[in-house]
Amino acid sequence: MTHQPPTISLQGLSKRYGDHVAVDDLTIEVPPGVVAGFVGPNGAGKTTTMAMLLGLVTPTTGTGSVLGHPLEDPGAYLQRVGALIEGPAFYPRLTGAENLAVVATAGGHDHGQIGELLELVGLGARGEDRFRGYSMGMKQRLGIAAALLGDPDLLILDEPTNGLDPAGVHEMRGLIGRLADGRRTVFVSSHVLAELEQVCNWLVMIDHGTLVYEGPAADLLASSASAIVAVPEHDADLPRLERLLNAAGHDSEVAGGELVVTVNGSEPRGLAATINRTANAEGIVLVELGPVKTTLEDRYLAMVNGGDR
Repeated sequence: MTHQPPTISLQGLSKRYGDHVAVDDLTIEVPPGVVAGFVGPNGAGKTTTMAMLLGLVTPTTGTGSVLGHPLEDPGAYLQRVGALIEGPAFYPRLTGAENLAVVATAGGHDHGQIGELLELVGLGARGEDRFRGYSMGMKQRLGIAAALLGDPDLLILDEPTNGLDPAGVHEMRGLIGRLADGRRTVFVSSHVLAELEQVCNWLVMIDHGTLVYEGPAADLLASSASAIVAVPEHDADLPRLERLLNAAGHDSEVAGGELVVTVNGSEPRGLAATINRTANAEGIVLVELGPVKTTLEDRYLAMVNGGDR
């Protein structure tokens, strides 16, 4: 199997505007074929980083590569990159299809793919409607269709759900999921972490321009369980199981009809197995056993505020 280089590789990338540091010594590697969530609050440096990837902003220090080509030579890779940065800009009086035709002509792309792309982004029935009549969600989806012209290997989306209502956010999540075919790398930013949790399998998390975490999303969330919940078949067994686990050195307490056992540095799966064995040895049947679900937002805030990196 041929080793593929990272789609995005940055080493010590920084951008300063006078005394303001927008991006600070950022070093990351985004593998090919992932949906990478670029996570951080507003002002964290996400848009500045994406602009440097696209050759729109020159780094102050550092270097890197995109699709195997040096960051200093964006002309070598931009034909293989599609992007939606800070909202789409189209002609209001033209239809969606006509706007895509304009973009295709400017980029030297095949017009034959326009109909297929409109279908892909859910605008197949609205391609002949004028852009000025589109909702915010439809405008964002047309922007993604334009970014997909030329079938890019890397798709960069900056806050694609910004300004959308809940239905639009749901549609956008579904679209990003459809774009995740394992061949194309999708690099998508958001300050609303719940949006990315459902579609991303890789995470790059930053705060004030500095890297907080990079790696598989599953690894971050799997390692973040703060407690294990155990529910016996019979409520009367709760106090007994609590005493047994506390006597064995585990921090546990009954709350809301279930036993909550703090992880306290233990490996969550191992702790769950210990609880199961302890209950089984005492003839206690568990009807529920699993980790307390931690959201991506919870994990991010814990890492930033608690220094857990």
